[in-house]
Amino acid sequence: MTTRRQLLTTGVALSALAAWPQVRAQAWPARPLRLIVPFIPGSAPDVIARGLSERLTASLGQAVVIENKPGAGGNIGLDAIAKSPADGYTIGLGTSSLSINPWLYRKVPYDPIEDFTPINNTYAMPHALIVQADSPIKSVPDLVRELKANPGKFNYASGGNGSGAHLCAELFKAMAGVDIVHVPYRGAPEIITAVIGGSALCGFPTLSTAVPLVKGGKIRCIGVTGPKRNAALPDAPPVGETVQGFEVVSWFGIVAPGKFPAEVAGRIDAEIQKALADPAFRQKVQADGTEIVGLGHKEFPAYLRQDLQKWKRAVELSGAKVD
Repeated sequence: MTTRRQLLTTGVALSALAAWPQVRAQAWPARPLRLIVPFIPGSAPDVIARGLSERLTASLGQAVVIENKPGAGGNIGLDAIAKSPADGYTIGLGTSSLSINPWLYRKVPYDPIEDFTPINNTYAMPHALIVQADSPIKSVPDLVRELKANPGKFNYASGGNGSGAHLCAELFKAMAGVDIVHVPYRGAPEIITAVIGGSALCGFPTLSTAVPLVKGGKIRCIGVTGPKRNAALPDAPPVGETVQGFEVVSWFGIVAPGKFPAEVAGRIDAEIQKALADPAFRQKVQADGTEIVGLGHKEFPAYLRQDLQKWKRAVELSGAKVD
């Protein structure tokens, strides 16, 4: 027969077990965190990650250290995130590459669902269609006419095979019915260098990368890839006004290895949401064309599943494939 003393003892033990996740969450973080960025320093994802790392460092009381692991359209860095210990001390910057690459590459070294814990889908970012500042091409219709008159003569620059800029251009080719040669680089800053230097006629860097150089007169933006004009470059119309149905918007957010501690994911999500609610932080983020999303750790997994299916269709339409 169970005694009152035994019931009390059992109750205390169960209460301690129930409180254990909260105790662990309160003790975390006990040391610096690593934030893996699958792209080069200076790229739009890197800039976004550094802004988030500064806020998390301040709110968590531990340094959040950026570690750039670029290459293979983000696959090297994504694989590093997936294979890191799920101990609460390694997180990473996820981007649309996580949704695109499983369909674009013949094989990726990770499972986009099982190997990641989505924490916060933080931002959305259109791309900018850019040409040289003094180019005779002043609009998307100008570009389409030039490419149709000279099939296969010109190059476009991308941030690497499988990058958002690559898929943007391949979709543009397919939907506009033009022929232009792909030249992959290692990141968005190199797209701009190639266009300025004339080794590429055009490119689709992320809007945040392009905005300062467009405003500084270094390059010309003839269109944006979102469904509407962007406040950062209000004179640039959507590419979809010329190429019907064309739309590409990339997402950026914080992810972690699969089986990441749920209470830690919730804490990181909460700290990001606090930053996104700060008017000064929002204004700073949105100045370069970035759009705030703030989809939390409970909703983000469903979004990722839907996004994977969306990009599957987009990749099939583009015809792009990378070995």
